[in-house]
Amino acid sequence: MSAPAAPTAADRRLWARYLVNERAEARVYTELAARKTGEERSILLELAAAEGRHEAHWLTLLNGEPARLPKPDLRTRALAWMARRFGTIFVLALAQQAEGRSPYDTDHAATPAMRADEKIHHEVVRGLAARGRRRLSGTFRAAVFGANDGLVSNLALVLGIGATGVVPQFVLFSGIAGLLAGALSMGAGEFVSVRSQRELLAATEPNGYAYHVLPDLDLDANELALVYRTRGMGHPEAMASARRMVEAAHDGKAPAPIVEGADATDVVGRAWSAAASSFLFFASGAIVPVLPWIFGLSGVTAVVLALVLVGIALLATGAMVGLLSGGPPLRRALRQLLIGYGAAAITYALGSLFGVSMG
Repeated sequence: MSAPAAPTAADRRLWARYLVNERAEARVYTELAARKTGEERSILLELAAAEGRHEAHWLTLLNGEPARLPKPDLRTRALAWMARRFGTIFVLALAQQAEGRSPYDTDHAATPAMRADEKIHHEVVRGLAARGRRRLSGTFRAAVFGANDGLVSNLALVLGIGATGVVPQFVLFSGIAGLLAGALSMGAGEFVSVRSQRELLAATEPNGYAYHVLPDLDLDANELALVYRTRGMGHPEAMASARRMVEAAHDGKAPAPIVEGADATDVVGRAWSAAASSFLFFASGAIVPVLPWIFGLSGVTAVVLALVLVGIALLATGAMVGLLSGGPPLRRALRQLLIGYGAAAITYALGSLFGVSMG
């Protein structure tokens, strides 16, 4: 067998870049772990330790610490910066995408174990990010959709009314009225929606109203097993669980509660929080297209500025949804922009047609 080829200068530069990136990623996980407790903290520290093992591999190939090291990739540096300043949910969502694009898949200098580690890291980070997404889901959904609805609906409103040729003050008043009406409607609708969903879920949760009759049930033939079967247990397992509970009741022990599913608050969030978020974020979105008229602009200048401001906001909300959902942020941002501008274009055309017909 021929001896392996000596590493080239390009190889060493690439390995040095891998080295500093592994160190930076380990710091990201350490920074996040410092803000957590319990199991999540332990998981993040173990991820940091795994990055340390990868770092040791590249140090071995480089025969020790190089005299000069490159800076980590911009993506990795950005993650480290955000880990010190922003919430863990946002950073973990970005880290999930980063772990899914490992360069080790095509680099033979990386060991199979390292390539496997990166795949598993992606799943681990996805799981950690999913925990945060579940905690945030109700309020975040109300906030994002509230802001997006405010942007699109009020932009369509002011452009549609402005296209009829009315005076700028009327456009301004219409925009403010649309902001207040829409924000109140969104807040009330979100409150009713979340409260109704929580009540619906609460109605399906098990209760202990029949626990007091357990001592009177026959040990071998009782309908308690049917309760367990309605909760997904097979017949033998349900019979065994029912027998254990009735035996405990005969012995005078308090019955263990039957646990089923997640708490309604974890699933849909809190009604008041969702309503407040929906109101505030709709209002914050709806004020954006009205800003040019608030500052005294009118005509084409106001329309163009409103389109630019709303476009920037739509791109930002779309990208944020993409990042937090683990999807491609650019595609989500462009989708939000096209939907918003499409709605505005239709209402502007209708307003122009109405203005011409009235003229």
